[in-house]
Amino acid sequence: MKKIIISKLFLYRHRFAIGYIILGLAFTLLLFLLPLIAQNGLSGSEMDSATSSYYLGKNGILNGDLVNLPYRLLQKFSIMIFGLTTYAIKLPSIIVGLCLGFLLILLLNRWFKSNVSLLASCLIVLSTPFLFLAGSGTPLIMLVFWPTLLLWLGSKIQGEKRPKPLYSFLFAIAMLLSIFTPYMIYFAVFCIVFVISQPHLRFIVKRLPKIPLVIVILLGLVGFVALGISVYNHHDTLIELLFAKDFQIGSFFPNIFSGIAPLFSWHNTLESVFLSPLVGLPIFALALIGLFSTTKGFFASRNSIASILLLFCILITGFNPSSVVFVILPLSILVAHGLKYLLEKWYGLFPENPYARISALFPLVILFSIMIVPGLLQYIYGYRYNPSIVNQFRYDLDVIPKNLTNETLLVQDNIDFYKILEKKTEIKVVDKLDEKTPKFASLGKLEKMPKNYRLERIITSHFEIILI
Repeated sequence: MKKIIISKLFLYRHRFAIGYIILGLAFTLLLFLLPLIAQNGLSGSEMDSATSSYYLGKNGILNGDLVNLPYRLLQKFSIMIFGLTTYAIKLPSIIVGLCLGFLLILLLNRWFKSNVSLLASCLIVLSTPFLFLAGSGTPLIMLVFWPTLLLWLGSKIQGEKRPKPLYSFLFAIAMLLSIFTPYMIYFAVFCIVFVISQPHLRFIVKRLPKIPLVIVILLGLVGFVALGISVYNHHDTLIELLFAKDFQIGSFFPNIFSGIAPLFSWHNTLESVFLSPLVGLPIFALALIGLFSTTKGFFASRNSIASILLLFCILITGFNPSSVVFVILPLSILVAHGLKYLLEKWYGLFPENPYARISALFPLVILFSIMIVPGLLQYIYGYRYNPSIVNQFRYDLDVIPKNLTNETLLVQDNIDFYKILEKKTEIKVVDKLDEKTPKFASLGKLEKMPKNYRLERIITSHFEIILI
């Protein structure tokens, strides 16, 4: 009887490729179903983002209204095509989240072995904070997307003996576009300082072909000129790119406290759209192991970058508590470090014993089930039934188009947002009632019923009274 050699089996030889394909398909399907399974309402930030995106015009762009421009354009086109719906507002984040997920997988695959990168990718792209970002219709996801893209492009430049000029051009273009995302100016400065402080990275930059290097510098200058024009025409642009709109010096440390609170809190006592804990205890423990494992050889660029990114996350959280979601990027790197450390220690105990390697699969399956499945359930049910979270979302768009045809809709606030309904429906939106209107619906409660009108029906969603 012929002896079976495991290393020659098809499934064994292509196990990582098969694993990445399964992960990619599951991840893609999950993202496009996100608005249907959880978080299907709209927060105040999402409504503001949709309003800003829809009313973005050509004249505004030419005059320098460039903050979060790529995301706002994508959201504007989504609303124009599909109308003012919850799914249309969230679709840009789903698309960017899909790209971000694959970028994280590619980045980890550049820095770690396939077994480590595959397992770490599963944990991160299926975690609660990542799914929240991908399901939230705000530009907040760009805060993680740009640094991830820049790090991956940087790894493509660093990891080659002769870096291809194309990656240098793409890095420069990504840096140019990223500086119009809030707080990315700090990240651009961080990249420059990090390259200057790392001897190996300085050596790589010196080895770059001269022409691509000059073009990269010119693109950087073009970016700062465009930024100067934007600031000149819109004086609030620089403040918006560097700080939150309502930021005050005295609120820096309180912002850090309120921002990191969802990472450690087990109860949603704060008024926030973040579900606590933002990161599950098993993943947090694995990241701590990874952090301690990087102390050996800390000054290597791959080991030190996660710790420096954590400090960067704390800095921008002081400006805006919502920026704590940036922790996804350093967390993914630290989780990969932690997995690498655990696997090396396990295999180091039995270097010549193949049965020990096989038996490690059983505790790994149990460990990953504990990390992934409860996290998914927490995300799905937490954003649907946790009272402090549900109250941060509104569900108007789930019922208005289904129950109103050509009536007049009276709204008390966010009039610009609901005015978008007039473009794709026959609903007329007003903030003051004309007594000649034969029939109207009110969004929210009325303090006093106008004369000559009578209440016909009350329309509700699953969570609140919407119309009377």
